[in-house]
Amino acid sequence: MPTSHPTDLRPGDAYVQSFARGLEVIRSFSAAAPRQTLTEVATRTGLTRAGARRILLTLQSLGYVQSDGKLFALTPRILDLGFAYLSSMPMWNVAEPLMEALVEEVKESCSAAVLEGGDIVYVLRVSTRKIMRNTLGIGSRLPAWCTSMGRMLLAGLPDDEVRALLHATPLEARTRHTLTDVDAVLAKVQQARRQGWCLVNQELEEGLVSMAAPVTDRAGRTIAAINISGQVNRTSARVMQDTMLAPLREAARAISQRVVGA
Repeated sequence: MPTSHPTDLRPGDAYVQSFARGLEVIRSFSAAAPRQTLTEVATRTGLTRAGARRILLTLQSLGYVQSDGKLFALTPRILDLGFAYLSSMPMWNVAEPLMEALVEEVKESCSAAVLEGGDIVYVLRVSTRKIMRNTLGIGSRLPAWCTSMGRMLLAGLPDDEVRALLHATPLEARTRHTLTDVDAVLAKVQQARRQGWCLVNQELEEGLVSMAAPVTDRAGRTIAAINISGQVNRTSARVMQDTMLAPLREAARAISQRVVGA
């Protein structure tokens, strides 16, 4: 059944503006702005101070926001919204033990993500005990075009959709290795589609190498991706491909098979 994109709906077309504004207020909080004044929330959301205040006080009365009288911050209860999604998707329950087994075998971190617009959103992560600069958790977002899971997920789309997403995204160099040309990135996406896996070497962050494989549904459509990530000073791209690609693809196949049976 086709679904409407949020931007397709307008007031009068089942679009609840006050609800949308409430979500914008929630999304205005981030790692860079964990605590905000009323004025800061209003500025970040484009709301009036009165409008932002009404929404913040509503969220506070529901237990999603707390305030010391000047600064507002989200409460842990906000996690209920994300966990409702995770708990409604049985695939993550079956994926976690398989990802844990993969991490035990390859001794590198493993994550799962889905595509949302031009970003990937992390839905599951199993880390090693090794300390890495790239600390990501459930709900973290990264650009799809320069990440292994992102390119793997883009590979599940037709080329015209991929090209449109790339043209709508600022392809800014994250490192000296980052591809910033639309055709070059599209070629990498096409390569990932042909071979059924994707490796990105230090394009997102210096020293970070990552390799991803697709999770598919019973129709063969890519619905998620899992990856292995590590540091090149410990595991080079060549070593990762030679020694970890087979276990990664087997884990992705096993998750896909269990999702079909879930």
